[in-house]
Amino acid sequence: MPEHHKNTYDAVIIGAGIGGLVCGCYLAKAGMKVLIVEQHYQPGGYCTSFKRKGFVFDAAAHSFGSCREGGNMRMILESLDLYQKLKIKKFDPSDIIIAPDYKITFWADIHKTIQGLQDAFPNEAKKIESFIQYLVTSKVIDFAALRKKTFEDLLNQFFADDKLKAILSFPILGNGALPPSLISAFTGSKIFTEFLLDGGYYPGDSIQTLPDALSERFREFGGELRLSSLVKKIKVTDSKVMGIVLENDGFIRAKYVVSNCDARQTFLKLLGRKIIGEDIKQKIDSMIPSLSIFVLYIGLDKHFASLPNCGTNIWHLPHYNLEKMYFSAKNLDKNYLNYYMVRYSPDSKTILGFVNAPFKTKRFWADNKSKFMDIFVKKVEEYIIPDLSQHIIYKEAATPYTMYRYTLNYKGAAYGWATFPTQLFTPELRQTTPIDGLFLTGHWTTQTQGIPGVAYVGYHTAESIIKRSCKDRLSKLSDKSIESLLQVP
Repeated sequence: MPEHHKNTYDAVIIGAGIGGLVCGCYLAKAGMKVLIVEQHYQPGGYCTSFKRKGFVFDAAAHSFGSCREGGNMRMILESLDLYQKLKIKKFDPSDIIIAPDYKITFWADIHKTIQGLQDAFPNEAKKIESFIQYLVTSKVIDFAALRKKTFEDLLNQFFADDKLKAILSFPILGNGALPPSLISAFTGSKIFTEFLLDGGYYPGDSIQTLPDALSERFREFGGELRLSSLVKKIKVTDSKVMGIVLENDGFIRAKYVVSNCDARQTFLKLLGRKIIGEDIKQKIDSMIPSLSIFVLYIGLDKHFASLPNCGTNIWHLPHYNLEKMYFSAKNLDKNYLNYYMVRYSPDSKTILGFVNAPFKTKRFWADNKSKFMDIFVKKVEEYIIPDLSQHIIYKEAATPYTMYRYTLNYKGAAYGWATFPTQLFTPELRQTTPIDGLFLTGHWTTQTQGIPGVAYVGYHTAESIIKRSCKDRLSKLSDKSIESLLQVP
């Protein structure tokens, strides 16, 4: 194959996270010649797994939601003929919140979940029913109307009990890295519906099964995936994208380039401040990333009595002041690691725990990682799993710097930009850009979070490119050719 043709594609996607893989699958399925390049040695971004000392650990993402009949994740997997192949399990209950005065369980049966909340808070019984029904029956446009409000604003419309509001918000702090007074009502509502009311889904033997299956399907559609390939530049001429420059493989020509990576990297490094213009530069410089996460990995010698059910997320809520917990994590003060999530993994051999954490420096985390690991283990042993330390045969952790190193996400951000109402649906970060042929996808578009969210944005980005491609091809046809195409046999 001639070199100029070998390195020429219809579309190149930067980043093999879930959003990039889904986008690539749909583009390749539509018959386009597509290349996905990924700087890591395996696909998935935060949705990856790794092996240590005979144990398999999920790196960060450990389950997903929206796989109900009609859910976005299920729709995508079914349309790519992957739903049955993945052998997805749903763990029930998906989540349990252990608070000082309550134990709240989120079941697959939503009515059972409602009943449990009503039993714990009988004075709020009718409002609990109304709130859950509002979340599960509202359409996307209804949620979009909440974008200028906080999740606290939404809860205050329904409830008076502060403890109930804290309990309902706690997994949103964990999965969104903001307390209810700061996170947008839109994001909080989507986390609640897609992670709690329809969560607990898990593919195959590890979370890596999901990106591996998407990668395989992408290749079956004719796509090419290059791993361990770092992009150095997005080439632009006269405000039109020309392709990318890889560290090892040089220039790759493409009509469309899709960036599924960190938006700061996309605009400030791969494009450069001279190309993007002052408005976008100022907007990017003003944006605040989400907190990162500190993840604890434990390998066990055996199953023992105090272990919780495998596959269920156990949330430890030490008190009801979520704002205090958030700032404790953000500032790493003396009360840090008082709240966390812990999960006995589906293979019944490992435990994963995580807590929100700030970026800090490489040196800071090198000096403090072991100390935080030991504190984390003691907290879990004290409140969730007695005798845990007696059964640990392997222990490791990922810090925010680890998250940055493997994904290049700005400050190791776990959820892209912090989803304050003011940073939601930012016009300068929508999927289409002022540069002709350049598109964005993934959680840095300020539209969504989580595996189902980025999968849907990937699908939507592909849809936009396919429509654009069809229009471009039609515009090159003569009127006579168009009439021939449209003629009914």
